[in-house]
Amino acid sequence: MGVGFFICFLAVVMLLRCSASPQLNTDEFVVSDFFLKMRAEVSSPVSGSSYSVCSWKGVSCDERKEKVIALVASGLGLSGPIPENTIGKLSKLQTLDLSANNITGLSLDIWGLGSSLKSLNLSSNQINGSLPDNLADFGELESLDLSCNGFSGEIPTALGSLSRLKVLNFSGNGFEGSIPDSILGCKSLVSIDLSRNRLNGTVPGGLNDAFENLMFLDLSGNEINGTLPVLSGLNSITYLNLSGNLFQGSVLGVFQEPLQVIDLSNNQFQGHISQVNLSSSYTWSSLVYLDLSGNELNGEFFGDLGRARSLKHLNLAFNRFSHQNFPQLEQLSGLEYLNLSKTSLSGQIPTEFSKLVRLKTLDLSQNQIAGYIPDLSVVNLQVLDLSMNNLTGGIPGPLLNKLPNMIRFNFSYNYLKLCAARLSPETFNTAFVGSHNDCPIAVDPDVIREKGMKHRGLRLAVAVSLSVFFLIAGLVCLAFRFRKRTRSWAVKQLPSKEEPNVSGPFSFQTDSKTWVANVKSATSVPVVIFEKPLLNFTFADLLTATSHFDRGTFLAEGKFGPVYRGILPGGIHVAVKVLVHGSAVTDQEAARELERLGRIKHINLVPLTGYCLAGDRRIAIYDYMENGNLQNLLHDLPLGVQTTEDWSADTWEEDAGIVENITTEGMTTWRFRHKIALGAARALAFLHHGCYPEIVHRDVKANSIYLDSALEPRLSDFGLSRIVGASLEDEISRGSPGYAPPEFSESENVSATTRSDVYGFGIVLFELITGKKPLGDDYTDERETTLVSWARTLVRKNQGSRIIDPKIRETGLEKQMEEALRIAYLCTADLPSKRPSMQQIVGLLKDIEPISADH
Repeated sequence: MGVGFFICFLAVVMLLRCSASPQLNTDEFVVSDFFLKMRAEVSSPVSGSSYSVCSWKGVSCDERKEKVIALVASGLGLSGPIPENTIGKLSKLQTLDLSANNITGLSLDIWGLGSSLKSLNLSSNQINGSLPDNLADFGELESLDLSCNGFSGEIPTALGSLSRLKVLNFSGNGFEGSIPDSILGCKSLVSIDLSRNRLNGTVPGGLNDAFENLMFLDLSGNEINGTLPVLSGLNSITYLNLSGNLFQGSVLGVFQEPLQVIDLSNNQFQGHISQVNLSSSYTWSSLVYLDLSGNELNGEFFGDLGRARSLKHLNLAFNRFSHQNFPQLEQLSGLEYLNLSKTSLSGQIPTEFSKLVRLKTLDLSQNQIAGYIPDLSVVNLQVLDLSMNNLTGGIPGPLLNKLPNMIRFNFSYNYLKLCAARLSPETFNTAFVGSHNDCPIAVDPDVIREKGMKHRGLRLAVAVSLSVFFLIAGLVCLAFRFRKRTRSWAVKQLPSKEEPNVSGPFSFQTDSKTWVANVKSATSVPVVIFEKPLLNFTFADLLTATSHFDRGTFLAEGKFGPVYRGILPGGIHVAVKVLVHGSAVTDQEAARELERLGRIKHINLVPLTGYCLAGDRRIAIYDYMENGNLQNLLHDLPLGVQTTEDWSADTWEEDAGIVENITTEGMTTWRFRHKIALGAARALAFLHHGCYPEIVHRDVKANSIYLDSALEPRLSDFGLSRIVGASLEDEISRGSPGYAPPEFSESENVSATTRSDVYGFGIVLFELITGKKPLGDDYTDERETTLVSWARTLVRKNQGSRIIDPKIRETGLEKQMEEALRIAYLCTADLPSKRPSMQQIVGLLKDIEPISADH
């Protein structure tokens, strides 16, 4: 049977109909033709013995069995664009559901359905491009679902003419710009889902007046800003999700609505949460889900969370709350998820927690909780994190017995005593970090300091050695001060007026290979500069800017291809990256992806300035980073010097405006290195949590972190894997030597993920703290051959202070550096599931941020 039978069957039916009667059932012909052309993956269109279209599965007709009023063809394998002159001719169609197929485009005549159509569902397909203003033709439409496609551009203002629309779902697309004010014309809306797009701007004002019946609002995963008062007065709303945006201000107003679900996580909300007056709020009686995590809320918790008797999910993690004791939660008998990580909790875990019998997830990590672990209800418990507290004693027997059957648990960095015989070594080394595998075990972060007191003689010797070291370093720096420094922009420039008939193909030699720009005329290939679209740059300007890609302008040979420096007309300083493996995609696909990357902006990302498509070479143009990268800073060259030739040259010129002058003291402080770590972490957190779809860097390492003219860290080389060929993408996904996580060596089928990025960041953090290279350095232990194994071994033994780079030791900051080593330890866990997210890492690093001298 199968597809072949179905196509033949439809053909026979159509032939018989045509020959039997001149009065052809038009709707039946249209539906049959539609399935034939869309290659539906079904074996038979009929559900009984009748051949009538009205008996086909998914088809409904009017009372006279003449006109099709509903067509539901979800998940039938329909592929390609909707063909012309098919379903658009179903004049009485009210419901059309083509979801979960492989449809790639819409036909023009589909908009002719507007006179009757009430429900349109095209979700989970592959439809691309902008949405036309033809939406205005659907005057009777009550439900519109275009979610999980590839729509782009702005939401058309014509949407506002759909006054009968009740359900709107545009989630999981690439819509840009702000939400149009015209949406206020859709006064019948009950549900709005615009989540996981690229929307920005503010929410249109007056929602409470326009949408009296609105019950569901999801704007999560965008870049929308503004404050919550614009949403006040929505008296019917029960579901509100604004997570993953840029909202600011107070959250107080939202608790005046009859909400069941509130998700405001990962925004920039501030203010005292304790100002919420629970006694006057009627939200609490119906609230089931509350997530305020990842904001900047302060003060103490709500005065009486116990009023929310229906609450099942509560997440207040990663805010700036004041130090406080545990809230009274024992009345929340239905609670299943509780996350109070990093909420400044102190005191003991209440014994009343044993009453939370439905609890599946409990996260109390990164607080100042002391005392013993009480008897928790373990019947449903699957996830437990009590790490980074001050807990003492042992683990209750029922809980200890439950551990092997749990999904995840972590007791690291406490003062617990435990015999590890019942746990595997792997479990012990990941869930009890910093402990010795004996009995009892005391995980005491102050042990380091106590041990240090026993070795005063050794410290004296180290102090003398360091004094001599810094004296020599100072003399060296004084000598360098009197040498001339090179201009980092001393590029050999060709004549400013390029000959108009410069012809190709052009061939260029790098350190290891030759690459060719196969174009006939350099002046005929445009260069796109995003911020200055009116500048008519061409490939000829790139030739001039880089001295015909001369070796004197060559910066590096990366995995994607060679990188050059240059100055475009108008003094635009750029780094030019040639993607020599980029021929796997079409020009249109490459341009679309590069323009998408150009829209990704963050203070800690190297911005993509523009691009050029020169034959089959894709050329990415970035802002030039004057002060080199972290590899140069830690291991190779003086800051601001890009090549060894520049470093050893005797023609350095004094020009403080060209290369940032950083003193040795400035380069070698914990404050400066912490600033680099935090900036790189913020960049990765933005790529992982602030972009849709999420961007996996795939190759986090020291030489992908640059320093701009203001010494701000900037992460580079992100997002290009979609443009390069498949073979190179596989190579990049494996990471660089010394930075690749262990799962890559265990299987060739493991793909790069956000957790493999976290591992690479952990190695970089170890580098920043120790000053050591990932491979081949002197690790003071001949048995250790890698930085990660050496550092993790000593951190596990509570001897982390031994590996801190002597150049960055600062009185009063030793504790912070040891905490940073523990963060790096967590990042480099063998199991990806044990590594924290970059969002969590940002919070951990902010907690140990050194106070600047200006404060």
